[in-house]
Amino acid sequence: MPPAPARPPGPAPLLVACALGIERLALRTGDRGGAGGPMTVLRTGMGPRAAERAVTKALGTPALHDAAVVATGFCAGLAPGMHPGDLVVAEETRYEGGRTPCVGTPTLVRELGRALPHRTVHTGPLTGSDHVVRGHERAALFAAGAIAVDMESAVTLRTAMAAGARPVAAVRVVVDAPQHELVRIGTVRGGISAFRVLRAVLPAFFEWHRSSLLPRR
Repeated sequence: MPPAPARPPGPAPLLVACALGIERLALRTGDRGGAGGPMTVLRTGMGPRAAERAVTKALGTPALHDAAVVATGFCAGLAPGMHPGDLVVAEETRYEGGRTPCVGTPTLVRELGRALPHRTVHTGPLTGSDHVVRGHERAALFAAGAIAVDMESAVTLRTAMAAGARPVAAVRVVVDAPQHELVRIGTVRGGISAFRVLRAVLPAFFEWHRSSLLPRR
């Protein structure tokens, strides 16, 4: 395969990937002040296969071939005591026996704490699934060490790294939890709370993006 065409000089771009239209709406209406370089919000569609197709296509374009990637949107919390509107910053993502380490987790935790001082931020492994997880499946995934689950983050980051080395991260907003299961996003208080939180995350992503582009020493 021939090398991707060179991108014009300037900061590496940021690709923010989410699955749902309501997630993209939250991100597109959020605070974009302070962006360190070009940013693209990509709606992948639901599920791991849709995420793989969409991310592969996006990173195959000259404008995004070296982009840093953040997977974001809503998730199901697995740990007891989680509440809708809590934040999850992945230390790694897991899917089908594979693991993708995330970059800059402490930076994201710090900046999300500044942007959303009244929200709890959880860190740990974020696992992937090809279906909505309920009941006993939650308990099994938590027992295996994961603190949250969604259908796209792990495949998004795995696909991004397969396309070339780059900074990757996953930040999710808990929309339901073991004691707060949600049936339909946006129709109950938990969904509305998660939407508002997702609108406020972009400044933290921009700071993570700037930090990830600094030379390593």
